[in-house]
Amino acid sequence: MAGTPGFVQVLCRAVRTVALVLFYYVFSIGITFYNKWLMKGFHFPLFMTLVHLVIIFCLSALTRSAMQCWTGKPRVLLNWKSYIYKVAPTALASALDIGLSNWSFLFITISLYTMTKSSAVLFILFFSLVFRLEEPNPFLVVVVLLIAGGLFMFTFESTQFNLQGFILVLLASFIGGIRWTLTQVLMQKAELGLQNPVDTMFHLQPLMFMGLFPLFLYNEGLSLCTSVKLFRVSEISPLLYTLLTLSAGGGLAFGLGFSEFMLVSRTSSLTLSIAGIFKEVCILLLAARVMGDKMTALNWLGFAVCLSGISLHVGLKTYYSKGKGSTLRQLPSHDSRELELPLLRSGQDGEDVETCDEEEEQEILH
Repeated sequence: MAGTPGFVQVLCRAVRTVALVLFYYVFSIGITFYNKWLMKGFHFPLFMTLVHLVIIFCLSALTRSAMQCWTGKPRVLLNWKSYIYKVAPTALASALDIGLSNWSFLFITISLYTMTKSSAVLFILFFSLVFRLEEPNPFLVVVVLLIAGGLFMFTFESTQFNLQGFILVLLASFIGGIRWTLTQVLMQKAELGLQNPVDTMFHLQPLMFMGLFPLFLYNEGLSLCTSVKLFRVSEISPLLYTLLTLSAGGGLAFGLGFSEFMLVSRTSSLTLSIAGIFKEVCILLLAARVMGDKMTALNWLGFAVCLSGISLHVGLKTYYSKGKGSTLRQLPSHDSRELELPLLRSGQDGEDVETCDEEEEQEILH
């Protein structure tokens, strides 16, 4: 029975991974359907996003305080110069990505949103090459063709296609490519100390709020002020209901970021990428069954082609992360300290996971 302890350890790791994936699915799938449901009766997606940002900031601040009390170590707090010049671009891109994504729910189905949002991989690849976070690779052309071709087949002659919503979510995917590339650069800067996503969320939310607020004022400010949902409410119960539903969405948004961090830090970013592929399958199946989204055989074929491209992208990053190619990039800092991180790292051995928590916090949610 010499192999029993090893088997138990592998079994425990497998159970833990499954639990973390399910925890991630609850928040990721939950917030997609929740926001779509909320938009049916509350037509102010940008205001909803602003409320979510405030809630995420408050919960991040509470989490940082709890972590500081638990570890006895002070959390990082950037000075104003670093905050404005280095965090602001990432915050603006993040605010537009999330705001436009939520805005698109007013016009398109969950299935079209999910499929179009998958195209963010293309823009992430593009900006990763622009910022030299990835080495050029001929296989990336195949990845781009598969994802783009799958997206075309999915939207071709779709019975529930909406051009305005499609443009909004496609624009959000484009900005999302900038967002995640800048986020990766931000988290890899050793002198900033934002390797922990909780610290990153804490610093991003205020600037994200200020970046999205002008767009909210222009598009929703007047209509919200005259809406019976908030400012012209005649009874207190509808107002409390609106605030409660908005707050629940903010809790889901924070839980999504936290669950992503838990999944990556306790397993690997490869696990998160693979889990994301199956998550999209689950969302489309649920959208067709629960929300009544209509999908033709060509739409499903396009989705399969797109998933093939994403899977190839994940496989390539796994291949290169094992040292068979170079996807490690060194990002120089002003004080000559450098932090070298893989864009996608394979899982660590069980004994390493228990002893390298600080190193695991430096994995990138890519």
